[in-house]
Amino acid sequence: MTDGSSNRGGGLSRRRLLASSAVAGGAGWLLRGLVGPDSAHAASAPPPGFPAGVDVHQRVYENWVGEIRTDQLWTCAPRSPQEVLDVVNWAHGAGWTVRAQGRRHGWSPLTVADGTPAAARVVLLDTTAHLTAMSLEQQAGDGSAAVRVQAGASLETLLAFAGAGGYGVTAAPAPGDLSVGGALAVGAHGTALPAAGESPSPGHGYGSLSNLVTELTAVVWDAGVGRYVLRTVGRAEPDCDALLTHLGRSLVTEAVLRVGTDHNLRCQSFVDIPATELFAAPGASAGTRTLAGFVDRTGRVEAIWFAFTDHPWLKVWSVAPTRPAASRAVDGPYNYPFSDSLPEPVARLAGDLVSGAWASAPLFGQVQALLAKVALTGDISDVLLSGTLVRDVLTGDVLTHLLAGGLRSDLWGASRNLLQYIRPTTLRETANGYAVLTRRADLQWVVSQFADFYRTLLAQYAARGEYPVNGQVEIRVTGLEEPSVCGVPGARPPLLSAVRPRPDRPDVDTAVWIDVLSLPATPALNRFYRDIEQFLLTLDGDRATVRAEWSKGWAYTDTAAWADPDVLTRHIPDSQRAGGGPGWDEAVATLDRLDPHRVLSSPFLDTLLR
Repeated sequence: MTDGSSNRGGGLSRRRLLASSAVAGGAGWLLRGLVGPDSAHAASAPPPGFPAGVDVHQRVYENWVGEIRTDQLWTCAPRSPQEVLDVVNWAHGAGWTVRAQGRRHGWSPLTVADGTPAAARVVLLDTTAHLTAMSLEQQAGDGSAAVRVQAGASLETLLAFAGAGGYGVTAAPAPGDLSVGGALAVGAHGTALPAAGESPSPGHGYGSLSNLVTELTAVVWDAGVGRYVLRTVGRAEPDCDALLTHLGRSLVTEAVLRVGTDHNLRCQSFVDIPATELFAAPGASAGTRTLAGFVDRTGRVEAIWFAFTDHPWLKVWSVAPTRPAASRAVDGPYNYPFSDSLPEPVARLAGDLVSGAWASAPLFGQVQALLAKVALTGDISDVLLSGTLVRDVLTGDVLTHLLAGGLRSDLWGASRNLLQYIRPTTLRETANGYAVLTRRADLQWVVSQFADFYRTLLAQYAARGEYPVNGQVEIRVTGLEEPSVCGVPGARPPLLSAVRPRPDRPDVDTAVWIDVLSLPATPALNRFYRDIEQFLLTLDGDRATVRAEWSKGWAYTDTAAWADPDVLTRHIPDSQRAGGGPGWDEAVATLDRLDPHRVLSSPFLDTLLR
């Protein structure tokens, strides 16, 4: 990450860009210039010998939150897998590298690093323009099916396509604007464990989306012909386990995913449970409203805990074939408009934050929590009892607008309509991310340990006049990768998945995903993230294994993410090696063999995957 006041190229500074986007209600980043090769504004001529007929232009790469931003890089949009091959083989001969680009909805520098200059001999390959086809391949007698999908299709489109045929997945990431190829590359996940007594139906599992893959097609080196070729690899074949979650070290053009009969879900929201109860230490709470208790009852939970507040927003999903009388039926995704697009006074407060009013973080956290409570439950009593500053933001007009949309604390519908709830217009925050692997019996211990440390650390920073967190903690819980879910005998789990099981610990069956979100460029944020990371690493031992969530932030120094050499080169590989069996080293060796010329790599990946 770079300083928030940078103003590369004479454009808007990141801080000003953040502020303007926030005031616009999270309307998204300004798109940087798209420059064609024949434009008078092109910085240089197209790369010599670039394949004829493949659209190529210059464009700034900017990720979801704007922390990774490059100079104008050559970017192409192949219309077919063959054109992908043409570009890769050209790059091999010309001494360039190729980086697959999806929808840029990620935080980590797995595609390109921040500040990559225009002189870099790298071409971005945009899969989203044309490589978006999908088809229903087969329907099995057990109620499952297979969907063939190209890498550039969006996750929203894939789930809608499957849903139209009566199929779905148990869990999926909340954003719909992820490319399928990008989601598979990082082992994207949702939140789900089996409820007590629940058995998954065929095609459904509790790990990452990568674990649903039955076969994939990737660009690999063929020494016999001296070229890169497309190779289709079945799930039980050698090399597939390394390609399933490849972190951008390969280029997958197409995959086949197994899906199951769709299940209608009910999603209930609770905003009345104190954090001290929800995240209580095991045995410390007299009530039953602990996170582990909800997981036991329904299997599917997410806690959203706004900074400097006492009552998280807890979402609880349950399988519900028919609509419960108290539930509101929904017929599409993205059913929390109050978080999709912030009301203007709230967005203005976010703009004030990124303009330098960082001490407003406690107020912003309180406003966000009350915003959710009013929109979900219709209860405005806490707003009326709040201080003047809160009421200046949550005005009568804002409350009227929130209530006019109807209450949303109890929703029911097809799975994708309840699983996808983050639009591109959502306020864009940075995030760290970790998966803590543990026994299900220790789930509550993990969240209580984290919550106690986080609460204390936040207070310590505030006592020094520092407010690094102005967003929220998000906690999700999933199972680990179970290869049999894909339905292919002999399948192995994705080798680089954050939730690959430990062969030596069959009792470890649960992953607690912990993210802390805040607006980029917040002072002391990287130092705070480092404190969180170092604390989580102390949990490593008999009760926990801590792994990086690939799409998010990790390996923190006091000033930057993805920069601590000890975490990058020692802890991350060791966390994947824990328990023995095929894993980190086997995956790295396979990916190197499939791309020995490192055409599909980057300086950052060369450091990480060595």
